[in-house]
Amino acid sequence: MARRDKKSVLKTQRNLITEASKSSPISEQYRTIRTNIEFSAVDREIKTIVVTSAGPGEGKSTTAANLAIVMAQNGQSVLLLDGDLRKPTAHYTFNVSNMSGLTNVLTKQSDLETTVKETRIQNLSLLPCGPLPPNPAELLNSRMMGLVLERAQELFDTIIIDTPPVMAVADASILANKCDGTVLVVSSGKTEREDVKKAKELLTKANAKLLGAVLNNKTIESGHYYYYSHG
Repeated sequence: MARRDKKSVLKTQRNLITEASKSSPISEQYRTIRTNIEFSAVDREIKTIVVTSAGPGEGKSTTAANLAIVMAQNGQSVLLLDGDLRKPTAHYTFNVSNMSGLTNVLTKQSDLETTVKETRIQNLSLLPCGPLPPNPAELLNSRMMGLVLERAQELFDTIIIDTPPVMAVADASILANKCDGTVLVVSSGKTEREDVKKAKELLTKANAKLLGAVLNNKTIESGHYYYYSHG
């Protein structure tokens, strides 16, 4: 396959600032998030992490991708798993095929090892969504999903899972219940306070282990900062 110019590739993707500008203040904030998650793992191992938001358009997929990159840059073998079986975007972000993915593995049409895609980021692999299913919540709540997560943990140090917004459908709560930790993404100036509270309540009811929240699009001077708030 012909190599594409790096600049043209980046134009087709989200702003993966942690790849494009490792020394930027935003990249540093992502590394701070990574460090805070590592500190959260003092009493228990955190290998599977759900990234969600209260509503759409709050930056959860961008956050999941950049968090996966900084973890991979730290030498960990990382799997970014696109658990949004309704509006998947990770394959666009990393410019890989979505012909096969998580849904194929969950329906036993393929296995995890042969379906995972390599990305151009060292140590970072991607399991895209695959063909959209008619029953996303049922697939994610299946015994097979638990087996996929178990196998992924044997193959990778860390699994970052991008999920739909928690208030829209049950998918994020279902996955949060199966994983070691959950990060809630909040968009400054967009996400309503009541929606954040409701999202937290839904995750708590699902027995999610909430690691904290990432506030993004918070303007400080001329930049956009992302930072981590535990609790």
